[in-house]
Amino acid sequence: MLCKIAWGNVRRAGRDYLVYLLTLTLAVTVFYAFNTISIQVDLAGVAAENEGVGDLLGGIISGLTVFLAFVMGFLMVYANNFIMKRRKKEFGLYQVLGMSRGQVARIMALETLIVSGGALVLGVLLGIALSQLMVFFTASLFKTQIADFHFFFSLGAFMTTVGCLVAIFLVTLVFNLRVVARARVIDLMSAGRQNEVVHTRNPWISAAVFAVGLVMIVVAYVRLLSDGLPYDGSPEGMTAFLITTATVVVGTILFFFGLSGFLLKALQSAHGLYWRGLNMVTLRQLAAKVNTVSFSMAMISMILFLAITAVTTGMSLASVMNESVERGTPVDYTATLIYFSPQSVDEMNADAASWDEPVRYAAADGPVDVMKAFEADTFIEGEREGEHFDLASIAGDYLQVDCYESTPRGATKPLIALDELCRRVDLPLPKGVDDSSAASMGLLVMSASSYNAYLAFRGMPQIDFGSNGYTILSDMGESVNKVYNAVLGEGLELELGGHTLRPVQDRVNEDASTFANSMMGMNSGIVVIPDDLLATLDLPPYNSYLLVDYADGVSVAEGDDYVAEPRLYGDITNAAGEVVAGHGVEATRTSTYESVDSMNGLISYLAIYIGFVLVVACAAILTIQQLSGVADAGRNYRILAELGTSTREISHSVLVQQSIFFVFPLAVGIAHSCVALSVIIELVTLFGGMSIGGTVGFTALIFVVAYGGYFLVTYLMSRGMVAEFVRTR
Repeated sequence: MLCKIAWGNVRRAGRDYLVYLLTLTLAVTVFYAFNTISIQVDLAGVAAENEGVGDLLGGIISGLTVFLAFVMGFLMVYANNFIMKRRKKEFGLYQVLGMSRGQVARIMALETLIVSGGALVLGVLLGIALSQLMVFFTASLFKTQIADFHFFFSLGAFMTTVGCLVAIFLVTLVFNLRVVARARVIDLMSAGRQNEVVHTRNPWISAAVFAVGLVMIVVAYVRLLSDGLPYDGSPEGMTAFLITTATVVVGTILFFFGLSGFLLKALQSAHGLYWRGLNMVTLRQLAAKVNTVSFSMAMISMILFLAITAVTTGMSLASVMNESVERGTPVDYTATLIYFSPQSVDEMNADAASWDEPVRYAAADGPVDVMKAFEADTFIEGEREGEHFDLASIAGDYLQVDCYESTPRGATKPLIALDELCRRVDLPLPKGVDDSSAASMGLLVMSASSYNAYLAFRGMPQIDFGSNGYTILSDMGESVNKVYNAVLGEGLELELGGHTLRPVQDRVNEDASTFANSMMGMNSGIVVIPDDLLATLDLPPYNSYLLVDYADGVSVAEGDDYVAEPRLYGDITNAAGEVVAGHGVEATRTSTYESVDSMNGLISYLAIYIGFVLVVACAAILTIQQLSGVADAGRNYRILAELGTSTREISHSVLVQQSIFFVFPLAVGIAHSCVALSVIIELVTLFGGMSIGGTVGFTALIFVVAYGGYFLVTYLMSRGMVAEFVRTR
């Protein structure tokens, strides 16, 4: 009997359950589709090239799903609150007719179960279809080709989705039982005649609160634009960032808290607009609603800010890496040796003195032969176990490029530093280094002959430096290179070792500044000077780059496999047996591209997943708020109709109110995002140009589909409710 009643109620109250069903179905669809990522990766051929990326991405997505399930659970509680408001009188009537509270609670539980079951079926069906399509999306993200596509169903993703849905159902059920247990029959029966108590604030006080909130938001913007992000993790930077965050959060709350009074006061002064049509009614209802939901609107705007920033930043970062990886992979294989500085040798020897087998460290007199140094390495696994690493056996053309510190031996101050160059060309330090020691650290130095050998190796025209020429190399982003371009473009003279140097180029050649395979810019500044001058400066070596193209008879796969085999690195020593350098980063062109593809896929998936769910959550909350408001104002709309107001005018009033409630939090969230993105973009330009233009359209699409879809559903349901109220006279 109870099941029959519950089923009949769901069919009869289908419109009330629409938002609940729609949101839950979307959640199930997204949960299932994204949790099939490990299977999608296999079908898309990603696992063969990026081993472990499917498990990594699947683990992250699963963890996020659990978190987002709890968020959706409380969202469903909010949705259920709307349904309860609409049906309190009905539940009270059940008890008047003799049902116990337990029986009423079971009817509610059965209704929730029926709707949840329907959402599960619809969501899984849509999720299965979406997951098949996402295989092609996954292949495009990871730049692979689908070799063997076939229909698939993931039991693991299904069980995860069911588990999340059960958690959401239990949270909703607990709330429903709590409402039934506490509600009295008289309260339920009179629910339709009870109005929410609205405490109207003094318009002048509200306007003042609004102004204070706006000022706090502006102050937070100025602080963020001035201080930037705490990229270095320093206590001072983190404290300043937390203060800025607290300021914008409190300012946003005060902004919405005082919004109603500000609007009321501002529009009341415009008599022609205020007394036109139903504007007075619209404004009064709008002010009352803002009074009661100001905090939730502030939180929605902050969540939308996070969603917009996450999607835009994530997709833009992926675009940056895609654009920079081609320039950042000049050869098949690169390796780096890093020499110990004279300042660090004493500390390293002191630490090594306590070891069972002490090692003696020393500063290198000059660069070592990297190819020869690798001969001390030994393979420790596979068929070549015990053999020495013979890089020359697979190398075709190769080149070693040596860089030197710009601080001479025995000196404490570099000859060339970024902060000094910025001062001389009257430019500010780039964001990201302005508060760090990197600004005062010296640029590296390279000989003209070494750089010309590199240009010849790359097939580029060589440069005549003469006896007093110099240039600057960097493959970083615009924020750093604009300083170097100003130095070269203005013909800035450099004084080194009693010699006056003049630039031989008018700007940085970024394509000829990369010495190691990397997905992002790594060369933050190298000054190329004549060989004779370098020999007189007594500069200690800093690092050596080895660039290798595989021999003609060695395929890329064979070469990559050889250098990737695990090996024990041997010590890099001088003639006295002292260790003078350590191994740096090694990378193949193939592994760099695979890393970029993996990172792009990871960032894109997380950005889309988090962004979409957060947008749906915010839109659903707003939808439920507005439908609840329309339900509460039903008697007012009926009175307006009895006084001669047309249904069209009432619906227009509802549309204006709902447009403001949907648009204002979005506008504030967009404003917050624009400021935050400007800081993020400026920081990311340290490593490469970042533009959000290519991702704005994608972000807008998410909002049009999710946010705009909920707005349309809200208005259509509200218009139907208004028509029902007007008919019931």
